[in-house]
Parts: sequence; C-alpha cells; structure tokens
Amino acid sequence: MERALGGALYADDDDALDTGASLLAAAPPEADAELVRRGEEFVRRAWERGWQPADVVRIVRRDLDERHVELAAGLIAGETRRYGDDLPPRWRAQLDELPGAGRGRRPADRFSHATAVLRLYRLLVRLPSVEPVGPVPGEPFHRRSAAPHGEPRTLTRIRALLAKAEATGYPEEAEALTAKAQELMARHSIDEAVLASRTHRADVPVACRIGVDAPYETAKAILLDAVASANRCRAVWNSGLGFSTVVGFDADLEAVELLYTSLLVQGTTVMTRAEASQRAGGRRRTKTFRQSFLLAYAHRIGDRLARATSHVAEDAAGGDLLPALAARDVAVADQAERLFPDTVRTRVRGATDAAGWHDGTRAADDARMRPRDHRGELPK
Repeated sequence: MERALGGALYADDDDALDTGASLLAAAPPEADAELVRRGEEFVRRAWERGWQPADVVRIVRRDLDERHVELAAGLIAGETRRYGDDLPPRWRAQLDELPGAGRGRRPADRFSHATAVLRLYRLLVRLPSVEPVGPVPGEPFHRRSAAPHGEPRTLTRIRALLAKAEATGYPEEAEALTAKAQELMARHSIDEAVLASRTHRADVPVACRIGVDAPYETAKAILLDAVASANRCRAVWNSGLGFSTVVGFDADLEAVELLYTSLLVQGTTVMTRAEASQRAGGRRRTKTFRQSFLLAYAHRIGDRLARATSHVAEDAAGGDLLPALAARDVAVADQAERLFPDTVRTRVRGATDAAGWHDGTRAADDARMRPRDHRGELPK
C-alpha cells in the first residue's frame, strides 16, 4: 500500500500511476478496506484545508469524470458518517445532495478500479488550502434555531415563486414572479436585521461557496456578484478553482443562492431562444454572442436588483432600520476583509457582439425585479 500510494500520488507521470495500480490489483482483497480508509483520511485532510463536500465534488467533476465523482461521494459519505448528526449546518444539505456513491459499481478488473482510485487520490492530496467558510466536523459550531416546520415560510414562498418563474413560457409572468421573489427577499432581510437589533441577537456574518462553472464563467461570476451586492453580501471569485465565496448573514446567503440559480436558469433559457433566432438569420458566431449576452444580462440585472433593494428599504424606512442595516453592512465588510485581505479587481474582457449585448440587456429587462414596474395581468 505504501509503495503504491507513495509512487502514484506524488509523481506527475502515468508510469507511476500504472505501477501503483498494478501493485493494488495484485494485493489481496482484504487490502481494499485499507485503501478506502486511506481515501477517507485524504478527504478529512481536505476539510482541514478549508474544503467542504460540495467543493470536492465540484472539483472532481471538473477535472476527472463521473466515475471519480461517485468514488469521491462514497469516501465523503464514509468519512462524515462517524459524526452522526453532529455536523455544521450547511454540511447536511451538501451531503444530502451527494451523487450515488460508487463503491458497489466497479469496472470489470481490479487494475481499472485501482487506476480510478489513484487518480482521485492524486487530486485529493494536491488540493490547495482555501479560505475556511465554517468549522469542520468535530469542531464546535453555532446551532441555528430551526423553524417549527423546517425552513422559514418566507423561503418556502420564494422557492415556489422562482420555480414557477423558471417553468413558465411567458416572459411577463416570469418577470412578475421573479419580482415578487426579490421583494420578499429584501423584506425578509430587513425584518431579520431589525429583529436582531431589537433583541440584541448575536448574529454574525458567515460565508458559503457557490460554484461558477465554465463556460462563460466570467459573466456568471459578475451575475453572482450583482445578486450578492443587492442582498447585502460580498462575493469573491476564485477563477482557478471555479467558485465564488459569498460573505453575509445566513438569511441573505440563502436568498443569494436561490436568486442566482434562478436568474442563471432564466437567462440561459432566453439566451438559447435568442441564439436560435440569430442562427436562423444566418449567423454562426455562437461563442461571442453568448459571452456578450451573459455580460449584458449580468450588468443590467445588477442595476435593477440594486434599485429594487433600495426601493424596498425606502418603503420600510423606520427608526431602527438604518442603524441596523448599517451595522450589518459594516460587519459583512469586516468579515470579508478578514477572509480575503488580498483581493484584487480584474479587468474583464468586454463584450464584442452587439446583437448579444442587445438581446442580453432585453432579457434582463424582461426579468426586472420591481413589482411596481409590472403592468397588466398575468397570462391565463
């Protein structure tokens, strides 16, 4: 085991990988349990370097393939099983979303299986340290008080509205549904801030990571940044590892995850229709059209979200509101600075396709967020 892992995991060539796989294939079957134990140890080390289950699955899927994703899921499930329910709040949801673990589905021969395992282990041991966004299993953590019947009713309503917005074929209906969801998000955030201030609740900003996948990841990161800013959060993009870290209060982070995912689905759907129209007219510059479309969509959505949030705050203005919001904004900024003291702004390659920019801007207008902008009744 030591010879197989020592050579395969820390060398860069495939010859060392083949040698290690041959050694493991020739080992007696009882060595399999030790091989799994080593993998769970590598997973634990990833937690200690700041990674979480969804992060590991994301990077494995990006750099390897679904077979390796299933193997990783099995290791993650095994490593975290020994903690029972004593897990940080966001871990349970990530574990529930793990793909099917691949321990029971192996290739026909031991050599192929050993090769797949070693490729996965090589990736795990080389994961760099990242900014921690919460405690690892086994460390103390703050337990949030749960709602009487699961998540807060407001979030349930927001999920339902966004699901309908994604499913409808009518732009006007999607616009109204998304607008209502954003209104609920903003009001929910304000209510949380005022309640925490009045009750002297010891809320502190936390952080989560959200995947920003290729292609067109720059435009997607800009969209996520716009959604985070509108919901009083800070987003920092790690382009090399394919995610953004979002810093904010719990209720606001949940809103950011929901709205970003929904807007990306809505934008992609409209982009696909617009692209089909362009191709029907004889155009073939698909990549530049999509890049320009998504950049324009992100830019315009950011403007509209910021205005919508401002209007909701003005409507809810009261004696406790402004100090409470200001205090939370300062807390979020301080926490982001502690996690990321060396962030830099990067120049983004501009849009080069006028048609893509025009259609992306129009799509963002159709997804506008302010209820007062909507006119007329919903389609039957």
